Amino acid sequence: MQRILPRGEIEGLDHTSIPRLRLPVRASVFADRAARLRQLAADNPAGAYLNLLAVLVEGQHRELNALPDTSLPAELLTTAQTHGMPPLLASGWNRDPQWRTILAKLLTHMQQTPGVPEAAAQVCQTLLTRLHTQPQSIEELADALLAEQLPDQDGAAAPFVMAALQVYWTHLACSLDESQLSVSSPFGVCPACGSLPVASVVRVGGREDGCRYLCCPRCSVEWHLVRVTCSHCENTKGVAFHAIENGPEGIKAESCDKCHTYRKIFYQEKQLGIDPVADDLASLALDVLMGEEGYSRSSGNPLLWHLS
Repeated sequence: MQRILPRGEIEGLDHTSIPRLRLPVRASVFADRAARLRQLAADNPAGAYLNLLAVLVEGQHRELNALPDTSLPAELLTTAQTHGMPPLLASGWNRDPQWRTILAKLLTHMQQTPGVPEAAAQVCQTLLTRLHTQPQSIEELADALLAEQLPDQDGAAAPFVMAALQVYWTHLACSLDESQLSVSSPFGVCPACGSLPVASVVRVGGREDGCRYLCCPRCSVEWHLVRVTCSHCENTKGVAFHAIENGPEGIKAESCDKCHTYRKIFYQEKQLGIDPVADDLASLALDVLMGEEGYSRSSGNPLLWHLS
């Protein structure tokens, strides 16, 4: 049985012994997510959408593993280290047009997979047409998504474009080594790409046992944060945990009475196969509960535009 440490003991731990980062594993990050989506879809009211996303994530797995290894410029990494900033920041990043090729392949994959709903296939066809005839409009759509300023009319297209961007940024993150990421990155954002976390997971096993990691939905990097700390404003007082009565084990919402926001926290001890993006999508009832209690989400899920 895992023992929950009180704050005094948490602060007294030797934090140099806790792995501060969990970098994505190219061979499994999207494969595991797709499997989890299918598992969660079995008895979920949103099962049809989860199964649709499982098809999309299976495409992500294939495209990520088809990409050749890459390396980031040493000057970029040195500058990021010097200024304590994430090296893969989306703002100002000169995206390789390769990401649009990834998008095209994902859209084709969706169209060619039996059972994909006609409405989703039509969205994919419309995006493919834009991709070939108006590539700049797709770049502008990607910029809007990364800035969380998506026009309403592109809501249906957002998950597919984000899926391609996830592959692109996860590919970049797979080339990183922990030593290349600053230990003094700004609080609350991914130390690799600067994104807000989608949720957090309390891991089990090895040196990570009982440690909480915030999870980046864009590049799939995870980073350690001491438990019972608001992941939005770093407050340690007035932090509370909420769950749906008789709901699934291993999921709670961590709220903060200072900033009145919340993020979900998943416990791997209760659900070994947890994936933060998939499990967040499968637990929308908890978002409804938190909204009724007056809390706002700290950040959304990139595959469901826009949850707030």
